[in-house]
Amino acid sequence: MDAEIDFLLDSVAESDCIYIRNGKEHSGAAARDHLQMKRERGRKYYDTTEQFIARIASKSSWSGKPYRIRCGDTEEDAGAWFTRALDLYRHP
Repeated sequence: MDAEIDFLLDSVAESDCIYIRNGKEHSGAAARDHLQMKRERGRKYYDTTEQFIARIASKSSWSGKPYRIRCGDTEEDAGAWFTRALDLYRHP
């Protein structure tokens, strides 16, 4: 699980995508840093990578608003983006 989550955080950090959290745009590197902090503080809330995506990486625990990721002209919920990245990791 840790290797999968490391991959997800590295993927967003290395992407040219914009991470949108509570209406504000952030770089992929800033997204990684924020999610790493949430990962460390929220370990009791997930036991699988899928739970990490759903409970930690997909929405704000403060506002409840979903995180979004915009890559070029395409914007989507962060949960969908991370789920697709996880599938690529597991099935290269």
